[in-house]
This record gives sequence, structure tokens and C-alpha cells, in this order.
Amino acid sequence: MEINRIIDHTLLKPGSTEEQIEKLVKEAIKYNFYSVCVNPIWVKKCSEMLKVTEVKVCTVIGFPLGANTKETKLFETKNAIENGANEIDMVINIGFIKSKKYSEVEEEISEIAKICHKNNAILKVILETCLLSKEEIVKACEISENSGADFVKTSTGFSDSGADKEDVALMKKSVSDKVRVKASGGIRDYKKAMEMVESGADRLGVSAGVEIYEKSKSI
Repeated sequence: MEINRIIDHTLLKPGSTEEQIEKLVKEAIKYNFYSVCVNPIWVKKCSEMLKVTEVKVCTVIGFPLGANTKETKLFETKNAIENGANEIDMVINIGFIKSKKYSEVEEEISEIAKICHKNNAILKVILETCLLSKEEIVKACEISENSGADFVKTSTGFSDSGADKEDVALMKKSVSDKVRVKASGGIRDYKKAMEMVESGADRLGVSAGVEIYEKSKSI
């Protein structure tokens, strides 16, 4: 496995500058990471910088709380794809999951999935596992798959904690082979990255992509 090809090279801090985004993109090209994952305001710039490469552009929707209205998330998704996003990481409506408003959650994900797939974009659903019980994680995975998601993702990296290998394993077990798992949040070194992969992660969202890749080459 070439670990660089499962890395979404990520920079989502609110104070990220244009210079930092340019550095992120240049690193993604140099190391041939799968994608860059950036806030929506940087999608167009990244798309332009990456158009002659195989590196994808990923962005976040309803981020980081997931509590936007469905209509807002739909607009964000359309706008991001128009600006060049290839992959959409949307935050699930966490409050609705905890309130057992499952039909509303399914409707939202389904409508976003239709927009994504109509435009050949990938949809990942961020569960924010640290805020959910094990039963809620399983239910969120089931809803995500039923609604057409391509991935379920652990975390935003902005909540109480990030990716946990037990949660990754549970997510992998809770979806069919049609749906993949992305681990993100707090994966800062090669050892933890490999723990996530061994637990079932198919993709990693990390800001330490360069360090993780270089460590993989030294082992």
C-alpha cells in the first residue's frame, strides 16, 4: 500500500492563509496525495492549481457542526462542485441523529448524494463519532449507506476528540463493501495512521501528511 494515495492532505483551520493553501497544494502535488481537503473559499483556487494533476479537491459542507438547514447544505454542495470540488465531506445532522429524527437525516444525505453523483463527485458523511453512542454510530452508518453515501467519516477534528480505532472498526463493520471509511481528527503520526488503516480505514484525513509519508518510507 502506498500510504500517500489514501491521504486527504488537510488544512481546515479558520485562519489559514492563501500562502498556506498554496503550500498545501504544492505538497500534495509533490507527494501525490489523493486530495487536498480545504474550506469552501479555497476550492476554486485549489482546483485551478491542480487541474493538470491527478490530485483531487475535497471540501467540507455544514462544517463543523452539521446543524445548518438542509437547504443551506444543498446550496453549499452545488456551489462547491461548481467551483471544482471532486469530493464533498458533509457533517451529518448530529442533533437529529440523537433525537432519532432519522427520516430527516436520510432525506438530507440522499438529496446531497444525488447532487454529488449527478456531477461525478464523491460524498463522505462525517459522523462526529465522539458525540455519538455506539448504537448511534451504527445507525448513522446505516442511514448514510441507505442514502447513497460513498464514505462514512469519523470526525471533523473540531470537536471533543478525533478518530478512534474502535470506532473505525465499528463503522467498517456497520457498512457493506460499497461504502468506505475515512478516519480523520488527531492522526498526527505514522503509528496512529497505520492503526486506523489496520482497523479498516480506506482513507485518512490528516494535516501531517508529509511527515506520515516520509516516516512510511523510512521503515
